[in-house]
Amino acid sequence: MAKVLMSTILNASAVEVWKLIGGFNALPDWHPAVENSELAEDGQSRTLSIAGGGTIVEKLENMDDASRTYSYAIIDSPLPVANYRAKIKVTGTGDNSTVDMVERVRSQGRSRGRGGGCRPRHLPGRV
Repeated sequence: MAKVLMSTILNASAVEVWKLIGGFNALPDWHPAVENSELAEDGQSRTLSIAGGGTIVEKLENMDDASRTYSYAIIDSPLPVANYRAKIKVTGTGDNSTVDMVERVRSQGRSRGRGGGCRPRHLPGRV
Protein backbone atom coordinates (compact mmCIF):
# COMPACT_ATOMS: atom_id res chain seq x y z
CA MET A 1 0.00 0.00 0.00
CA ALA A 2 1.33 3.42 -0.97
CA LYS A 3 1.17 6.53 1.19
CA VAL A 4 1.08 9.95 -0.47
CA LEU A 5 1.60 13.15 1.52
CA MET A 6 0.73 16.59 0.14
CA SER A 7 0.99 19.94 1.87
CA THR A 8 0.07 23.48 0.78
CA ILE A 9 0.97 26.64 2.71
CA LEU A 10 -1.54 29.50 2.47
CA ASN A 11 -1.54 33.16 3.44
CA ALA A 12 -4.99 32.81 5.01
CA SER A 13 -6.17 31.83 8.46
CA ALA A 14 -6.96 28.20 9.22
CA VAL A 15 -10.52 29.27 10.09
CA GLU A 16 -10.98 30.93 6.67
CA VAL A 17 -9.52 27.96 4.80
CA TRP A 18 -11.61 25.43 6.76
CA LYS A 19 -14.76 27.42 5.89
CA LEU A 20 -13.88 26.92 2.22
CA ILE A 21 -12.67 23.30 2.14
CA GLY A 22 -13.96 21.78 5.38
CA GLY A 23 -17.37 20.79 4.10
CA PHE A 24 -17.50 17.19 2.89
CA ASN A 25 -19.50 18.37 -0.14
CA ALA A 26 -17.27 21.40 -0.90
CA LEU A 27 -14.81 19.71 -3.29
CA PRO A 28 -16.10 21.44 -6.47
CA ASP A 29 -15.41 24.81 -4.79
CA TRP A 30 -11.66 24.21 -4.70
CA HIS A 31 -10.60 21.02 -6.53
CA PRO A 32 -9.93 21.60 -10.26
CA ALA A 33 -10.84 18.05 -11.32
CA VAL A 34 -14.25 17.98 -9.61
CA GLU A 35 -17.11 19.59 -11.52
CA ASN A 36 -19.96 18.61 -9.19
CA SER A 37 -20.64 16.83 -5.91
CA GLU A 38 -23.95 15.38 -4.81
CA LEU A 39 -24.30 14.62 -1.12
CA ALA A 40 -26.39 11.60 -0.16
CA GLU A 41 -29.44 12.23 1.99
CA ASP A 42 -27.69 10.93 5.10
CA GLY A 43 -24.69 13.24 4.49
CA GLN A 44 -22.28 10.30 4.75
CA SER A 45 -21.38 9.82 1.07
CA ARG A 46 -20.89 11.99 -1.99
CA THR A 47 -20.91 11.30 -5.73
CA LEU A 48 -18.32 13.36 -7.58
CA SER A 49 -18.57 14.25 -11.28
CA ILE A 50 -15.04 14.43 -12.64
CA ALA A 51 -13.91 16.82 -15.39
CA GLY A 52 -13.67 14.89 -18.65
CA GLY A 53 -16.26 12.33 -17.51
CA GLY A 54 -16.63 9.69 -14.86
CA THR A 55 -17.92 9.58 -11.32
CA ILE A 56 -16.38 8.67 -7.99
CA VAL A 57 -18.37 7.74 -4.89
CA GLU A 58 -16.75 8.49 -1.55
CA LYS A 59 -17.82 7.74 2.01
CA LEU A 60 -17.17 10.06 4.93
CA GLU A 61 -15.36 8.20 7.70
CA ASN A 62 -14.69 10.96 10.21
CA MET A 63 -15.40 14.69 10.52
CA ASP A 64 -14.01 16.88 13.30
CA ASP A 65 -14.55 20.63 12.94
CA ALA A 66 -12.68 21.32 16.19
CA SER A 67 -9.43 19.87 14.81
CA ARG A 68 -10.33 20.88 11.23
CA THR A 69 -10.00 17.36 9.83
CA TYR A 70 -12.04 14.89 7.87
CA SER A 71 -11.30 11.51 6.36
CA TYR A 72 -13.01 9.52 3.65
CA ALA A 73 -12.72 6.41 1.49
CA ILE A 74 -13.44 5.77 -2.18
CA ILE A 75 -16.15 3.13 -2.49
CA ASP A 76 -16.70 3.23 -6.28
CA SER A 77 -14.43 4.66 -8.95
CA PRO A 78 -13.13 4.18 -12.51
CA LEU A 79 -9.63 4.78 -11.11
CA PRO A 80 -7.29 1.81 -10.81
CA VAL A 81 -7.11 1.92 -7.01
CA ALA A 82 -8.21 -0.26 -4.11
CA ASN A 83 -8.53 0.51 -0.41
CA TYR A 84 -8.19 4.27 -1.00
CA ARG A 85 -8.37 6.32 2.20
CA ALA A 86 -7.59 10.02 2.63
CA LYS A 87 -7.43 12.57 5.43
CA ILE A 88 -7.49 16.36 5.05
CA LYS A 89 -6.31 18.58 7.89
CA VAL A 90 -6.02 22.37 8.16
CA THR A 91 -3.65 23.85 10.76
CA GLY A 92 -2.20 27.28 11.37
CA THR A 93 -1.97 30.36 13.51
CA GLY A 94 -2.79 33.94 12.70
CA ASP A 95 -3.02 34.74 9.00
CA ASN A 96 -1.15 31.63 7.82
CA SER A 97 -2.25 28.02 7.48
CA THR A 98 -1.26 24.68 6.04
CA VAL A 99 -3.49 22.16 4.32
CA ASP A 100 -2.18 18.61 4.66
CA MET A 101 -3.58 15.63 2.82
CA VAL A 102 -2.54 12.05 3.43
CA GLU A 103 -3.67 9.36 1.01
CA ARG A 104 -3.25 5.62 1.44
CA VAL A 105 -3.93 3.55 -1.64
CA ARG A 106 -3.16 0.30 -3.37
CA SER A 107 -2.72 0.28 -7.16
CA GLN A 108 -5.01 -1.99 -9.10
CA GLY A 109 -4.74 -2.45 -12.88
CA ARG A 110 -4.46 0.38 -15.36
CA SER A 111 -6.15 3.76 -15.35
CA ARG A 112 -9.05 4.41 -17.68
CA GLY A 113 -8.17 8.09 -17.67
CA ARG A 114 -5.26 10.47 -17.39
CA GLY A 115 -3.22 10.43 -14.25
CA GLY A 116 -1.24 13.22 -12.72
CA GLY A 117 -1.46 15.60 -9.86
CA CYS A 118 -3.75 18.49 -9.32
CA ARG A 119 -3.30 21.95 -7.94
CA PRO A 120 -6.04 23.36 -5.74
CA ARG A 121 -7.98 26.27 -7.18
CA HIS A 122 -9.77 29.08 -5.39
CA LEU A 123 -7.79 28.76 -2.17
CA PRO A 124 -7.11 32.17 -0.63
CA GLY A 125 -3.54 33.37 -0.38
CA ARG A 126 -1.98 30.35 -2.03
CA VAL A 127 1.82 30.47 -1.65
